[in-house]
Amino acid sequence: MTILVTGSAGFIGSHVVLRLLDRGETVVGLDCLNDYYDVELKKARLARFIEHPNFIEARVDLADRAAVEAVFATHKPDKVVNLAAQAGVRYAAENPHVYVASNVTGFLHVLEGCRQHGVKHLVFASTSSVYGANTRMPFSEHASAEHPLTLYAATKKANEMMAHSYAHLYGIPCTGLRFFTVYGPWGRPDMALFLFTKAILAGEPIKVFNHGRHRRSFTYVEDVAEGVVGALDHIPGRDPHWQGAAPDPATSGVAPYRLYNIGNAEPVELLRYIEILEHCLGRKATMELLPLQAGDVPDTEADTSDLAADIGCAPGVSVEEGVARFVQWYREYYRV
Repeated sequence: MTILVTGSAGFIGSHVVLRLLDRGETVVGLDCLNDYYDVELKKARLARFIEHPNFIEARVDLADRAAVEAVFATHKPDKVVNLAAQAGVRYAAENPHVYVASNVTGFLHVLEGCRQHGVKHLVFASTSSVYGANTRMPFSEHASAEHPLTLYAATKKANEMMAHSYAHLYGIPCTGLRFFTVYGPWGRPDMALFLFTKAILAGEPIKVFNHGRHRRSFTYVEDVAEGVVGALDHIPGRDPHWQGAAPDPATSGVAPYRLYNIGNAEPVELLRYIEILEHCLGRKATMELLPLQAGDVPDTEADTSDLAADIGCAPGVSVEEGVARFVQWYREYYRV
């Protein structure tokens, strides 16, 4: 089977590619290696599998319609995992046009490729940020998510709606995955764990927003990759019991479409997360305590009961173990 993975040089994408290659799939990895963060880190991720005989690299920008069309026409993937996106919640305030070009226009190009070439299943990345102003915990896929608080979250909510429309109109099975605070080896340099580790080792203060009173469903990247591959194997169908009432946001009923949370069901306080990092580094952090940032939510907690029931996946790597693995990778990669 040939599987197209967009964002193959990315944090989550590279882990997913490795899992698929390990089980014998042919993977077409699409990535443009943009310079939003260190390109050398992206190249190092790619180096782990670029010579694999079942890996095909496509150095393409998702916003380039003709180039994306050519990838679909040439390789005719059976399934697609769309993980490419302009990342970073806060960067959207500085460069909003990039988010729309990559996350909305680029996603449209993927949907069109799936439509034109009869793709059997599209799995795409969404985010827990779509829950936005929701305060009822844990966050459930069956609850409304109509009030995102950032442009990044709004583009991901748009992806969910676009995918649903294509599932309904053209019968393309689509599964959206709402990721919760993913961390681990090979992570992005703009992520909190990366920033904290770099600053603590340099003896510099770390910025801790909301005075550290956040609670997050911190989710280890290998747990996420397992969920992505599991979702890819679980193709949604139309709900035969749908009676024409307002459809459930998570299942739709009228279309072959599903939404799943992928997150650790045990949220952890940010100050505890920092405490674990201090223990792993053998150094104390100097904290600059700051108020809540615009667009941030105080807490997230993932309801993963559907993920467990349908796909058999239950993210469970503890933060103690996950942070330790990250620190080991960071020290080896940066030789510190």
